[in-house]
Amino acid sequence: MKRYFITLAAVFISITLFAQNKNIDPGAVWPDNNGDHIQAHGGGIIKIKNTYYWYGEERRKGLDTNYRYVSCYSSPDLMNWKFMGDVVKMQDPENLGYRWILERPKVYYNKPTKKYVMYFHLDTRNYKYARIGIAISDKPDGDFKFVKSFRPLDHESRDIGQFIDDDGTAYLVFEDRALGFHIAKLSGDYLSIEKEMSLVKEPLEGGAIVHYKGLYYAIGSALTGWNPNPNKYATSKSLEGPWTEFKDIAPPETKTYGSQSTMLIKVIGSKSTTVIYMGDQWRPKSQWDSRYLWIPVEIGEGKLWLPSPKPFTIDVKTGEFKYSNN
Repeated sequence: MKRYFITLAAVFISITLFAQNKNIDPGAVWPDNNGDHIQAHGGGIIKIKNTYYWYGEERRKGLDTNYRYVSCYSSPDLMNWKFMGDVVKMQDPENLGYRWILERPKVYYNKPTKKYVMYFHLDTRNYKYARIGIAISDKPDGDFKFVKSFRPLDHESRDIGQFIDDDGTAYLVFEDRALGFHIAKLSGDYLSIEKEMSLVKEPLEGGAIVHYKGLYYAIGSALTGWNPNPNKYATSKSLEGPWTEFKDIAPPETKTYGSQSTMLIKVIGSKSTTVIYMGDQWRPKSQWDSRYLWIPVEIGEGKLWLPSPKPFTIDVKTGEFKYSNN
């Protein structure tokens, strides 16, 4: 009898540890395959064949403060994520000093070179360095090795975003406090900037772009540090502009439901296409507990809107989403 209860307990623990997430619950703790809250803050997602890879700032408790960490998770369905490890564990690469900064990592896969290329915001604690750092890897799950840093097109760069167009062309979005935010095309090997597509003369960060039914939608957040604000969007028929005036993406009093934009994920399926807003709910005093706000957007004919967040499921094969009953 004792052995029976021990076996039953082991089965219960196993089921609990490896329970599948049945939906995406915006703003809730999001457990990975180990049951730990996902640590991929300020992150970005790429899809390689049938697998999604989510990269972000690793902020868990107990990290060695001499290093900066970037984590990687993989998923077949955008709901259940397997922790692949810390793909970056980097010491100060350029003598930037105490509390140097590595933020908003974004990874691109370059087919000609077969390299995974990571861009990130590299800075000093006073945000005066304002550069892009690049690290590369032969595999999606690292290890990524630091290559260099630079100011893109000789401009300051702080918050960065990534965009991969429907034809596979890769772009970088970067915030330049003096001018606005830039949309720039990457070079063939993704190790530099080929040219600027647009300078959007708005004081915005957290830039994200999606191409949907012939229009480009660009969103961004006002410059309020860790504090949320009403994010806004504009549209254009071309990445080169001109862009429309910026409008709210959610009721302004909600301050984008307490979040800041980091990416727009387009899920193209056999029946439908869903665009998901991917935002961070920052908790600067307990960063390990910062949450993720994912919301399927209402989009089309030049309009983009975030409905009130609620749990939903996504079918990456059909491209359909539906709200959960619970």
